[in-house]
Amino acid sequence: MSTFDPDALECLAAIVEEGGFERAAQRLSITQSAVSQRLRALEAQVGTVLIVRSRPLKATAAGQLLLKHTKMLRLLRADLARDLQELAPSSLRGAREEERISIAINADSIATWALPALTELAQQGLPMEIITDDQDFTQEWLREGHVLGCVTTLKQALRGCKVVPLGAMDYVAVATPAFARERLAGSTPGGAALLTAHNFRDLSFVAFNRKDDMQREFVGQAFGLARVTLRQLFVPSSEGQVRAVLAGWGVSVVPRLLVQGLLDQGLLVNVAPACSLPIQLYWHCWNLSSEVLDALTAALKQSSAQSLVS
Repeated sequence: MSTFDPDALECLAAIVEEGGFERAAQRLSITQSAVSQRLRALEAQVGTVLIVRSRPLKATAAGQLLLKHTKMLRLLRADLARDLQELAPSSLRGAREEERISIAINADSIATWALPALTELAQQGLPMEIITDDQDFTQEWLREGHVLGCVTTLKQALRGCKVVPLGAMDYVAVATPAFARERLAGSTPGGAALLTAHNFRDLSFVAFNRKDDMQREFVGQAFGLARVTLRQLFVPSSEGQVRAVLAGWGVSVVPRLLVQGLLDQGLLVNVAPACSLPIQLYWHCWNLSSEVLDALTAALKQSSAQSLVS
């Protein structure tokens, strides 16, 4: 098998990760013409097209294989840097931009337990890139070779990967006390301001984005409904969803970890206290012998054990 030029491989990765030739050139500190030349040389060596010139740019199947190979090379270099750090403590901190270790994590985990898990590694100088997506879709980033690992709701391991259970994140339905009094009071015996099977259609639910089915899943499970249609507003940020609820936009189903302090302060109320939705999370990563992957796995396991429901 031919030996591929590491600079050409990183050029391919930069084009895909940055979404274009101009930004790839800026990242690599070379001209756009040099980026094109490196890509053409790599495509000539492989014997096929590696990039689809679409909007946005996409890697072909062969390009994805080379991207995965490039990520593995980065991982090897990161492992070497960790080993060298014992002899030269500044070695990790000198990592180049293209040495980033990419992982995909759902936004709710980023907003609650995942960043504390990775803090020590970041402080050690591990050059991480966290990609966020819906928890049901983060595995696609791993499948396509864009990341080394992901936090996802999917249990089945991909070929060549291992999976580690992390625990369950508990979701609750919240609103402001004023919203609950005005929109929900009187809908139950005794006039309690609660979400019910009879009033949820009259409310706005604040969801993360159009891929987010958390709101529908919660309502369906709470009231035994097979199909649920909701009036939804979209705020693509876990913290933003909570701020929208605090501003009186409507109800939202969010992680208990994210809103427990606001519930304790009385700034939010649980409008379905008899219901909660536990979502099981898993860490998937390449099944390789790697100190970096082992460190990431151990850090996520430790933090999740302290924060998530077992």
